[in-house]
Amino acid sequence: MAKTVFKTLGITAGLSTVLLFTGMSQAFAIAPFQASYQFNYNGKNLGSATRTLSKSGNNWTYVFAAKAGGIASATETSRFSFNNGKIGSSSFKRNSKILVHNNTLTMNFNPSSKTVQTQKDEEKRSFAWKADVLDELNAELQIREDLKGSGLKSNYYIADAKEIEPRKFVKQGTENITTKYGTFNTVKVVMKHSKAGRETIFWLAPKLDYLPVKVTHVDKKTSYGLLLTDYKGASN
Repeated sequence: MAKTVFKTLGITAGLSTVLLFTGMSQAFAIAPFQASYQFNYNGKNLGSATRTLSKSGNNWTYVFAAKAGGIASATETSRFSFNNGKIGSSSFKRNSKILVHNNTLTMNFNPSSKTVQTQKDEEKRSFAWKADVLDELNAELQIREDLKGSGLKSNYYIADAKEIEPRKFVKQGTENITTKYGTFNTVKVVMKHSKAGRETIFWLAPKLDYLPVKVTHVDKKTSYGLLLTDYKGASN
């Protein structure tokens, strides 16, 4: 269960979303930031998480890290380029630890050979390239940039260990969310799941460049989520 928690939180940390704005100023172009979160599991505070976006030239690095006491931890790292409003995926890596058990996933994106190569622990795979393919983490940033332009696409193609699959996000109104960092007017967005009993919701704050200030995920009788505690970066 903890492994599923951290994978989904990586996606949610990774897949924030939604408000259809056009004509935004350059102040809202993709920019480095750091955000801290409280992590809860079935309504209980269990640990903390951070998102950090940094750059060197046109090489960007996005890191999501989470800890649940001494029980589990996970780190995800996405490397990519950014040109004309589009992210070009380069690599992705996830390390997770649950008690004494370690799991690793790596993905390398190769546009020249039109392949995506992955390795989950000892299992290696290679599958066909898809235009504008993203990973679970940088998809969040692409969606945020799209919302400042022409709006969300009908689908976003995201790679995992076994395949590239389309995912859809749906806007469901606005809501005020109170966090330790402040109260924000947010856009509520739902990520659609193919399996019954699962629901992932994001609350995105336009004031913080559409940063997710709250995320929840329900998987039948289990729930977990993130709530913002601190932020350093672009704001409106």
